[in-house]
Amino acid sequence: MGAYRPLLSKLRGGAALFPLAAILLSACAGGGVTLRKKVDAKLAAGDYAGAQALVEGAKTGVYGYKNRVLYHLDLGAIEHDAGKYKASDDDFSVAEGDMDQLYTKSLHQAAGMLLLNDNTMDYAGERFERALVNVYRALNYLFMDDRENALVEIRKLSRLLQEYSDTSGGSIAYKDDAFGQYLSALLYADGGQPDDARIAFEAAGRAYDSYATAYGTPRPPLDSAPLGDMNGELVFIHANGTAPLKQSKTFQVAWGEGLAAVNSSGGEPNSAQARNAIRAGVVGHAITVAYPVYVQEPFRIRSSEIEVDGVKSGTRLVEDVSAIAQKALAQRQALIRTRAVARAAIKYILSQQVVIQAKRQYGEHSWQAFAAQAGTAALAAGTETADTRAWSTLPAQFLMTRMPLPPGEHQVTVRYRGAGNEVLLTRNFTVTIRKGQRAYLHDRTAL
Repeated sequence: MGAYRPLLSKLRGGAALFPLAAILLSACAGGGVTLRKKVDAKLAAGDYAGAQALVEGAKTGVYGYKNRVLYHLDLGAIEHDAGKYKASDDDFSVAEGDMDQLYTKSLHQAAGMLLLNDNTMDYAGERFERALVNVYRALNYLFMDDRENALVEIRKLSRLLQEYSDTSGGSIAYKDDAFGQYLSALLYADGGQPDDARIAFEAAGRAYDSYATAYGTPRPPLDSAPLGDMNGELVFIHANGTAPLKQSKTFQVAWGEGLAAVNSSGGEPNSAQARNAIRAGVVGHAITVAYPVYVQEPFRIRSSEIEVDGVKSGTRLVEDVSAIAQKALAQRQALIRTRAVARAAIKYILSQQVVIQAKRQYGEHSWQAFAAQAGTAALAAGTETADTRAWSTLPAQFLMTRMPLPPGEHQVTVRYRGAGNEVLLTRNFTVTIRKGQRAYLHDRTAL
């Protein structure tokens, strides 16, 4: 918005006729995409300390108060991947409390959102993001060997998913979380609660049947057989790739003396805003409509397998986070665009009121009237950007495999393979299996 400050100064020079311009100017923001790319690079390199430092350094800048939920979500996932489970749970606890509180508060922020853009609202999170908070918290407690609190998180997740089921319409794809139900079933079984485990396994099966239709995620084997007294089991969870990037695209109709232009743009939000603002300022009359789209950045690792004592077991896709995010946005797209059109129309009407004031005070063909026409149109277009906020440190997908093992210490080799089944990365871990118990192991790749 720096390019429009001289024009705005001219508008203010005659009188305080242009409060709208000041309001619109305050809505401009940017920097999130740049931060996201830097954090992704750190995650790909396994530099979790570097990724954490980037996020923490942006707390009061890119994130700010309205994005405090995103700050704690992004930080919590990085800390989880780094093995800082207590710190991760602390951040997820804050995010969970704020998300629950903001769910109802966000309904009262609609007025400001209509005038400016969706980014004027406090970010409350998507439904799937809220559910994954409890999944991450349960895993944090598992890795801290606190099965009791892991079960607390699973019970909270069960209540949340029941609420989703009760309040979701038939056309909404995400009304249950299959991975969350699958993990719940395993933890209920671990906790000696066979009835709850059976119910959760059945819920996971129904959810995966829905996933197959909505996201193309095939139903994995859901073995619910008890472990017995002699063997244990290794559960390996692989978090792979990076979450899809949400971008702002615009559609603009502009008109003037013998000139009309229709333009659509996408990609870097700030560059799109600048082009729209310049076009609107030159032409004089324009409506700009912004809407978000997801773009999944490619990731090289396509599959993984574990090997223990010469026995191999390939992972299966258990949660396609990218597909869930894209489907959820697509199902809201009609409402988002309708709201954006209404917002653009309101901005245009308000800008024309400023122009009328200028013409009345300074004359029909005065430079002040021209500046008001061009300046308010440019500012209205420049502030129209879609809400591109999302939990960016999530993986694109979760994969999992389970392997029965005898009690004792075992060396686990994990191989990560590319599209041609070539081994791109190998990592080694040591796990201890106890009689009749499951051991959980996780790893993150973002190549």
